[in-house]
Amino acid sequence: MRSRIPGGRWRTGALLAASLAAAGGIAVVTVPMASAAECSDVEVVVARGTNEPGGLGLIVGDPVFDAIQGRLAGGNVTSHAVDYPASLNPNSPAEGNRALVDHVTAQAQECAGQRFVLVGYSQGANVVGNSLGTSSENALVGAPVVATIPAEIQPQVAAVLVFGYPLRKQGGGIEGELADRTLDVCANGDVICDPDGASVIAHLSYRGNAGEAADFAVEKLQ
Repeated sequence: MRSRIPGGRWRTGALLAASLAAAGGIAVVTVPMASAAECSDVEVVVARGTNEPGGLGLIVGDPVFDAIQGRLAGGNVTSHAVDYPASLNPNSPAEGNRALVDHVTAQAQECAGQRFVLVGYSQGANVVGNSLGTSSENALVGAPVVATIPAEIQPQVAAVLVFGYPLRKQGGGIEGELADRTLDVCANGDVICDPDGASVIAHLSYRGNAGEAADFAVEKLQ
C-alpha cells in the first residue's frame, strides 16, 4: 500500500496546482481521449503537470513539442497527451503510469519502427519515471510502479525529458538503461525538485528550457 504523503506536502501540491491553473487562466482541464494510432516516425508522448492547462501542457508539453517539430522540419512527428487526471487524487499518478504504458505498448505494436520521446512535467515526470521502472512512491504526487514499458520496446524510446521531477527532491531520478537518454531539468530554487528549493515561480519557469530539451531529443533521435 502506498505510504501517505505528509499533510504539508499535500498543501504544497495544492498551492502548486492552483498556481498552474491560474497560469493558464482556467481551473479545470479536459484532455481529449486518445485517438486511433497514427504511425508517424516520431511520437512525443507528454504527461502534463498537476492541473496544468494546455493541449499537451502550457508550461512544458506545448512548447517542447513545438520546438521538436521546428527542429525536425519535414519530419513526420506527432504528439500524444497521456490521458490521466493530473490531479491531487492519490490514484492520479498510478492512472497516468498505466495509461502511458498502455499507449506506448499499443503504438509500438501498431507502428513498427516508430520512436518515442517521453516528456513529463512535475506529477507527469513521476508518471514517466514510473513507466520506466523508477518508483515515485514516497515523492510528492507520487505512486508505486504499476506498469513498465516492456523491455523489448524500450529501445524505441529515443529520449526522456523530465522537468520539475518531484523525486529529485529526495535525491532520486530515472535509473537503468534509459538514464543515458534522459534530460532531467530542475530550476534552481524549484520547490518541487530542488532539495533546498522553496519557489513556486521557479517551478513554473520551464517554457524557457524548451529549446534545450528539443536539442537533446533531436540529438538522441539521430
